[in-house]
Amino acid sequence: MSAADTTTPAKVPPPRQAPPPPAAPNKPRRSRTSGSAGTPWLLLAPCLLILGLVMGYPLVRLVTLSFQKFGQSQLWGFQPAEWVGFDNFSGVLGDSEFWQVVVRTIVFAAGSVIFTMVIGMLIALLLQRVSGWVKTMVNIVLVASWGMPIIVATTVFKWLFDSDYGILNALLSKLPGVDLVGHNWFASGPQGLAVIMLLVVWGAVPFVVITLSAGLTQVPAELEEAARLDGAGAWGVFRFVTLPILKPIIVMLTTLSVIWDMGVFPQVFVMRDGHPEDDFQLLTTYSYKRAFEINDYAQGSAIALITVVLLLGVVAVYMRQMLKIGEVE
Repeated sequence: MSAADTTTPAKVPPPRQAPPPPAAPNKPRRSRTSGSAGTPWLLLAPCLLILGLVMGYPLVRLVTLSFQKFGQSQLWGFQPAEWVGFDNFSGVLGDSEFWQVVVRTIVFAAGSVIFTMVIGMLIALLLQRVSGWVKTMVNIVLVASWGMPIIVATTVFKWLFDSDYGILNALLSKLPGVDLVGHNWFASGPQGLAVIMLLVVWGAVPFVVITLSAGLTQVPAELEEAARLDGAGAWGVFRFVTLPILKPIIVMLTTLSVIWDMGVFPQVFVMRDGHPEDDFQLLTTYSYKRAFEINDYAQGSAIALITVVLLLGVVAVYMRQMLKIGEVE
């Protein structure tokens, strides 16, 4: 054994560790004072006051009238309003005409919502596959039709479907085997409500198209391309890729459309010259008829309150969906 083998290797000193950085001085935490906590409420106070006056008072008055006997005598102050409890509601709910109006309103609203959503979705999908200038022109037309006042649009549709001077009857009569000269579209309730439904859909489609078009821009093109590579067709891409991403927007638009279409009033009122027949009565016009034509303001208020209760379920779905969207964001 050589001397080199018995030599003990020298120990290498461990590396010197850097000293820890100096601790940052503790900054005094600013305590939230009661004044700063109340600033948002102070800023919201004018808005809440206006909402309370514009929406709160009419709602309270509506509820009050629905539990009273209130007619022309009470309106002019000849007799005091009497509390009758639930007599107005029992009278309304026990009327067979009221339930016919409820069914007619639900069918009308359901048809309007379905046609609005289907047509709006088709137009929004088509706009994704056209050139830029075509999309711009279509959007201009949509915004123009959306911004048209309801009374103006109703007057235009009333002229289009007029039995004597309507252009629609003249155009359809040019088709072989079709003779609609002098045809009255409002001679029956179903035909007349179909025309009014077309008017409602025409006015609601632009909002749906614009909203869905904005949602379609958020669909990743990579997912659509991957679905096509896996053998999915156009329907498969829409069903498994596009539709799930647009589901929150579709639910929101559907609930809003239900609320709007359940409250249709000026279209029916103007189309029937201010006196809708029994076959054209919806909940809104029926409430108006009971209140201002029969002068039973209490029953008119009860019908309006029942309509509000029917819509509360739809409003709950809408608020739940909005909260979900807020949590995702």
